[in-house]
Amino acid sequence: MERHVDQELNELNKSILAIGASAEEAIFKSIEALKNRDKEAARKVIEDDAAIDALELDIDEKCIDLIARYQPMAKDLRFITTGMKINAELERIADIAVDIAQRTLELVDKPILKPLIDIPKLTKVAQDMVKTAIDAFIKGDIAMAKKVLLTDSEADELRNIIQRELIEDYMEKDGTTAPRAVQLLLIARFLERICDHATNIAEDVIYMVQAEVVRHHPEKLK
Repeated sequence: MERHVDQELNELNKSILAIGASAEEAIFKSIEALKNRDKEAARKVIEDDAAIDALELDIDEKCIDLIARYQPMAKDLRFITTGMKINAELERIADIAVDIAQRTLELVDKPILKPLIDIPKLTKVAQDMVKTAIDAFIKGDIAMAKKVLLTDSEADELRNIIQRELIEDYMEKDGTTAPRAVQLLLIARFLERICDHATNIAEDVIYMVQAEVVRHHPEKLK
């Protein structure tokens, strides 16, 4: 027989999936605004963040209510507390999408510095990491969570490539490019931070499923 709490945990799952989808969409739209030099699209990302903030608060309240009413133990308690952590990570990811949109607004009226090649690549890595991390949580899948952790080095390398190119090929050769280059540098760093948040989610999933802390312990991924 299904416990009443199971139904509510399923609803919590759906809510986290919803905020995850909103965060993923915010990442996509912020970079599309950058690629298309679209002010209105960038402003829409910023405006839509209020709804994500409201959803985060609603999920937090649901988690606290579940703990207060059911006093869950072991697996259920780990699921709810992990849900709260992941909820916060996803809200931060959406905030970073807002940061990208704000940087885009700084760039759209200025001449294009360079074609965007590696930033879209890093965006794709970030989006995939976030999606896989959320799927790992929903399915309780350790293998998917570990895949996210092992992808983080790829994100770091792409960020480093972008940074070297902007500094060595533009800023050091022509100081007038610095204001535009700095905005792109910030966007690359924001994307890398999104990947870090996805990594945090994956680490929390591993703890939720097998009560094992892998943060700061890469040897446990083997």
